[in-house]
Amino acid sequence: MDSIIIHTMRLGQLEATVTNLGCRIMKLCIGGTDVVQGFDQAEDYMPANHASDFGAVIGRYANRIAGGRLTIDGHTFQLPQNNGPNCLHGGPLGWQYALWRVEQASDTCIRLVLTSPDGDQGFPGEVQASVVYTLESPATLRIDFLATSDRPTAVNMTNHSYFNLSGDLSSNIGGHLLHIDSDLFTPTDSTAIPLASHAPVDGTPFDFRSIKPIGRDIEAGHPQLVIGHGYDHNFVLRNPGLDHACATLACPSSGIVMEVRTTAPGVQLYTGNFLDGVRGKGGSAYGRRSAVCLETQQYPDSPNRNWPESTGIVSPGKPLRSSTMLLFNTIR
Repeated sequence: MDSIIIHTMRLGQLEATVTNLGCRIMKLCIGGTDVVQGFDQAEDYMPANHASDFGAVIGRYANRIAGGRLTIDGHTFQLPQNNGPNCLHGGPLGWQYALWRVEQASDTCIRLVLTSPDGDQGFPGEVQASVVYTLESPATLRIDFLATSDRPTAVNMTNHSYFNLSGDLSSNIGGHLLHIDSDLFTPTDSTAIPLASHAPVDGTPFDFRSIKPIGRDIEAGHPQLVIGHGYDHNFVLRNPGLDHACATLACPSSGIVMEVRTTAPGVQLYTGNFLDGVRGKGGSAYGRRSAVCLETQQYPDSPNRNWPESTGIVSPGKPLRSSTMLLFNTIR
C-alpha cells in the first residue's frame, strides 16, 4: 500500500499543506490564520476514522447524479446510491479517499495524479486524473484539474474545502459577507436533484449579486432553503474566467477577503448545514454552519441533462480541463 504524504508550500503570507490522501488541503493560512476546517493528522481523514470531504478533491463526479443512474450513448450504468436514492461525490469510495501519487513537488507547487480503472464505483472507462496546486503572488492558490478517459464517462472535479475566515474555525459563518456573480440558481427536489430548469435569483434569498451577510436570509423560510436546510445549491456563473471574480467571501471580524475565480460553469454554495460537531483541529467542534463551501463545478446531474454549457462528459479527445484561483487579501 502506498504511504500517506504531507507537503507544505509557502509563498509570502500564504501557506498551504496538502496530503495525497484525497488531494486534501489540510491547512491554508493567510498571514498565519488558518481558514479551512479539517483535522490535525492526515490519518484522521481516512474513511474509517472520519468519512468527510474536508479539503478534498472530489471525483469521479462531484455533487449528485439522480438515482445513481448514468446514461451515456444509450448505455445505462448503475452507480452507488450513497445519498438517499442518489450517487453523491462519486460514491462512498470516491477519489477523496484515494491515495494519489505525487508526481512533482516544490516549495510552491505540487502535482498529484490518479488512475481510476474502468468500473470504479460503477463508472465506465479508465480515467487519468491530475491536480496541480500552485502558490502564486500575490497570495493566490491556483488549482488546475485535468481528466482524460479511454471511453465516454462522467467526470466533475472540485475542491471541497470548508472555509471560515474568522480565525476561529468553530464559529458561525452567518456574518461572513458573500457575493456571487450569478443571475440564476438551480432549484432542487427534496433529494437535492435539480428540477427541470434554472431559476432567477432576483427577489429571492439566492440573490448574492450585491454582497450581503450569508445569514441574512438563510432562515427566510424559502422552500428551497427548507429543502436544503440552508444553502446547498448550484449557481450558474454569469461569466466564468480567471481574469475576474465569480465569488467573493469576506469576514468583517478578521478582515480577510477571499476572491474566487474559475473556468467552471457553476459554483455550489454549501453553508455547512449538516456539520454536527465533529472534533477537528486542536479539538475544535465544527457545528452547524461553522463553514461555507464554494465548490466550482459542472452542474449537478449534468450527464443526464441537456445543459450545453455543462455536460459533465469526458471522452477520448475531449478531456476535462478546469482551473480555480483563490486570491486572498487582508483589509483592516
